[in-house]
Order: sequence, then C-alpha cells, then structure tokens
Amino acid sequence: MADSTDWRASLTASERYDNIQSLTKVVTALGLSQSAFEIENEAYKTAANREEYDAACNPPTPSVDPPESALAASATPPPETNDRDSSPGITIGDYQNCHYVASGVTAEVYRAQARALKVIVETHNIEPHSPDREAKILASLRASNAPNIIPLLETFRDPQTQNFVLVFPYAPLTLGHLLTTHQPPSSPLPTPLIRTIFTALFRALHHLHTHESIIHRDIKPSAILLATPSPTTPSQIHLSDFGTAWHPTLSPTAAGGEPPTQKVLEVGTGPYRAPETLFGDRGYGPAIDLWAAGAALAECFLRRPLFDSPPAHEDGSQLGLVLSVFRTLGTPTPATWPEAVGFRTPPFEMYRVFEGRVAVEGWEGVVPGGAEGGWLGLVEGMLRFESGERVTAGEALGFPCMEGEAET
Repeated sequence: MADSTDWRASLTASERYDNIQSLTKVVTALGLSQSAFEIENEAYKTAANREEYDAACNPPTPSVDPPESALAASATPPPETNDRDSSPGITIGDYQNCHYVASGVTAEVYRAQARALKVIVETHNIEPHSPDREAKILASLRASNAPNIIPLLETFRDPQTQNFVLVFPYAPLTLGHLLTTHQPPSSPLPTPLIRTIFTALFRALHHLHTHESIIHRDIKPSAILLATPSPTTPSQIHLSDFGTAWHPTLSPTAAGGEPPTQKVLEVGTGPYRAPETLFGDRGYGPAIDLWAAGAALAECFLRRPLFDSPPAHEDGSQLGLVLSVFRTLGTPTPATWPEAVGFRTPPFEMYRVFEGRVAVEGWEGVVPGGAEGGWLGLVEGMLRFESGERVTAGEALGFPCMEGEAET
C-alpha cells in the first residue's frame, strides 16, 4: 500500500472538488456544524491512507431532503397588483385584509395597507435565524435612533394561531427590484441614485458596526428597502432582514450560542457571501458586511451579480461561488491573504490557480461604467480577501464618489 505522502500526491484537485460537492449534500441534510470544506480538509490532513480518506468523504447519504435555502423572508415584498389588494384578505391579530406576499425559512410576509407583517410560522429557531433575537435587536436599534434601519413598529402573538408577528412600515420596492426593472435594462443605474442608496446603507452599517458591534450578515439588494422607485434622499431608504444578525450579547448567550470566535458560517446569500465564511473562519467580523456591500455596488453597474453562485440547494453551490470569486479576483496566496493561513480550511494548494479577470482586464473591464466618478476605487476597497484591509462603512462615506449627498 502506498504511504501517506504518495496517496496525497496522487490525489488531484478535481477529485477533491468532487468530494466537497458530495459532502455538501450530507452537510446540508444533517445540519452539521462543520462545512463540507472543513470535513474534506480534515480528512486530507489526518487520513492514514487513501481508503480512509475516501471513507471520510463519502459517508452514507441520508434519505432526507435538503432543507429550504437559508433565505430570511424580506420585511418588504415585491409590489402588489390591484387585483390582489382588492381580493379578500385574512385577519392577523388586529390587522384585517392582510394579503400574502412571500415566504422564507421561518416566516410568511403579508401586507396590510401601510404595514408589512412578518409572521413567524416555524416554531423552532433555525440558527442562525432567530425571530426573538431579531425583534430585540430591532427594538434596541429603534430606541437608539439608528439611521436607515427599518423601524420595528410592534410585535404580538396572533391569538388565532399563536404565531409571533413583527410589524414594519410597508415599502413598495427594494434595490433588488430596481436592478431587474430599471430601464434601459443593460445600463448602470444612475449614479445619483446609487449614491443616495449607498449613503443610506453605509450610514446604517457604520452605526451597526461602530456603535452596536452588530454584524448584519445578510447584506444584499433585496434587503435594501426603497420608499419610491427613485429615492432622492437617504431617509427614503432602509436596511432590513435582521433575522440572522449577530449581536455581541444576545448571540453568545442564546441556546447553542455563538461566541465571537465560534460564529455560524452558513450566513449570507449566494453571490454576496464573504470568502472568510466559505473557508471556515468562525471569528469573522463586520468586514463580511462590507464585502457584500461591494458586491452589491458592483451589481448596480453590471445589472447582474458580479460573482456566480449556483442555487443553495444544488450540490457544489459553495464551490461554484469560490471558483467564481477566484476567476474574478485571482486565486489568493498566503502573501495576498495572510489571515487565511490560520483558517480551518485555508484556500491554498488545492485550488486551480486563476490569474483573475481583474489582473487581466483591470477593474474597468470587470465593472464597466464604474470608472467615471471614482466608483471602482470603492468597489475594489471592499472586495479584498484580507478582511482587515477592507474599507469600513465610515471610510466608504468619505470616498469622492459618495460626495454630494447633502441630507444628514
């Protein structure tokens, strides 16, 4: 039998990719705390031979369907049609004529005139989703007059169903809707509009990170709520979707708790997930929100996600996102991403080396239209592998491209 050195040397990167994809389904179905990357990497390091490695990477597949994608229901759904509003609705607590809009992992969202009702239908918390923690965080943020955060108006239990309900102001649109409907469809959003939207987002994140030590963990276009299709002031824009937010006192003390160095890795949505969460860094910080903001900002110019991310339920979805990031930014090395050397699953050696589109085409080629006004400098500042080198929300507000937003 070949010794340990021989079997590792003969194991190709393609075979390791295949094993990670196979493990992804098992991890998802069983809700394991380890990621597929961590399991494969541990097997690679500790297995005495190839047979032991293969056995660790190919456990019996459970006969359980993967759970629904960990996408929290948005507090604000797509715009309703007049037909839906005119049809009979249901009663939820004291709210009558409530119309169903959307569903997520834990909740269903209804509109009741000027209110959006987030009805928690999953009775057991699915970490990192916690409706009770979400309500406490939002109540605290409203009490501290946090800027550009969706205000939680009230909470109650529906006497008919005993479901927990969170009530918000209704906003008709999100940045996600704008990205799919703004005309012409292939052109960047107008830069004054981008500036207004991201001024609101950075103000919200600056308050969360600096004053509250809260990490949102699910920044994405659909979490940015717009009061009108063309908001002219940041006050018309709010950050929502706090269902998976990390709080410095509430999260560590919860059942199964998340201390600062042992946070849940399965956070974020598809193409906005920060690379440190993909490679096992459970001590990640607020910089993951800035990575997501950078990806969303690039999307305002591209009118499509910067990074490709297969649907979460598909095998290898995480691997697909990793490869897309590497193809775009280049495969990192210990020199370009030094903090990753200490990750549980360092992103080195096993991955094909991509020079990266940024190195070949420059940011001007990767994000056309972003050069005018200096937007590319802000995008590049947020989309850095080394989290400590990313632009903070407060710094982002001071970039030249963000100047000219008069409202305070």
